[in-house]
Amino acid sequence: MAVQSQTIPAHGEQPAAKPKAVSKADKHIWGIFIALCIISTIELYSASSREVAGSSIGVMGPILRHIVMLAGGTFVVWFLSRRHYSDFIPFTLGFALVSVAMMVYVMFFGEIVNGARRSLTILGIGIYPAEMVKLSAVLLIALVMTWNPNTKKVGVTSNAVKYSGVIVLLLSGLLIKQGLTNTLLLLAISYSMMIVGGVKFSHLFVLTIAYMALGGLFVAYLMWSDSRSSEIPADAEQKIELVSADGTADKSPSRIDTWLARLERHKDKSTPKWEIPAVGKNRQEILSYMAQAHGGIHGVGPGNSREASRLPLAFSDYIFAIIVEELGLIGGLVVLLLYLWLLGRASGIASHCNRTYPALVVIGMAVMIAFQALFHIAIVTGVFPVSGQPLPLLSKGGTSILVTAIAFGIMLSISRTATRQGGKKQDIRDEIEALPEQFGAENQMQL
Repeated sequence: MAVQSQTIPAHGEQPAAKPKAVSKADKHIWGIFIALCIISTIELYSASSREVAGSSIGVMGPILRHIVMLAGGTFVVWFLSRRHYSDFIPFTLGFALVSVAMMVYVMFFGEIVNGARRSLTILGIGIYPAEMVKLSAVLLIALVMTWNPNTKKVGVTSNAVKYSGVIVLLLSGLLIKQGLTNTLLLLAISYSMMIVGGVKFSHLFVLTIAYMALGGLFVAYLMWSDSRSSEIPADAEQKIELVSADGTADKSPSRIDTWLARLERHKDKSTPKWEIPAVGKNRQEILSYMAQAHGGIHGVGPGNSREASRLPLAFSDYIFAIIVEELGLIGGLVVLLLYLWLLGRASGIASHCNRTYPALVVIGMAVMIAFQALFHIAIVTGVFPVSGQPLPLLSKGGTSILVTAIAFGIMLSISRTATRQGGKKQDIRDEIEALPEQFGAENQMQL
């Protein structure tokens, strides 16, 4: 439902203080964050058994590190939730530039993880810029669409679609070589924000054709470059050792070969999953299926996982398999519903915001988290081809936890400080005065 037109006062100097909060931070979003942290702490204890085996870090080492990361993430959520959402606007371009710079560095000099350059280390801390790029995409698209409202009709102008498309193409070009799922996730996030923001379907159709054409050209370039290059250096250290049936380590394929092989394995239905031996490059997916089958309806109980000690990346890309094994189908559905619940709460907040910018940002953050969770779950359960994608807050990883915490903090800030339809006129005036002039457009979202 479109917001009724309201008179926007002239912009003067910025007020000495930010407007006061108009509501309390959304209890549902806080509850979802806390519930995910609790589940994460319980399940990471089991899922880290493979990492602990044969190492000197101690049984409690991985889980203690994870608890520290979650505690730091909780502080980030609380700190950001206490800020007015307008405080985040000046940092958007800077955050995006840092994310892009890190991604460019990783493309050429990054550390190789699972067959692709994915991370860099700063002060002994591993950073995965791909997670930061997705957050940057949400903030940049929200800026572009806020700056280009359609003043005559509901929605945005064609310029908003063009600029958003350019942002997505540039960021996708940085992501695609290290993982196709990250690129597809970025596309899903951008499409969702544009649809909710009122982009015409004819514009979306043209944009889709452009994406397909440029994507085809890029894949052709990758195939050409792979045929001329020597792929991954022989001395590159892999984070996971994939062993073939004869006991020899598999050679690292090119990204195109990896994508094609995964698609072929995914669509091959000639042999039932339970008859396929867990060897070579199918080891992770087959062991994850075993874990889920072992869990059944009710699960085997926390800490009783059988496959965690054998499943590579059980603590990150395959954490959902361990959750289903220990908590069963019921536990898996609870986790899924938590992410969908988050999306529903954010949609409700967005539909009641008076201004366009907070509405776009809150729905973009929720879509980013929920879609990444859905991609992870679809991959682990065999709906999508195998690919690496962490489960927000539940998978081990400092960058993923930090980015997810930032997203939760921003959503809570908007739930607390963005004015609502039918709110007090003075609160609305204070909010508009606190925003740059381009951000004064009223919310025309239809959810």
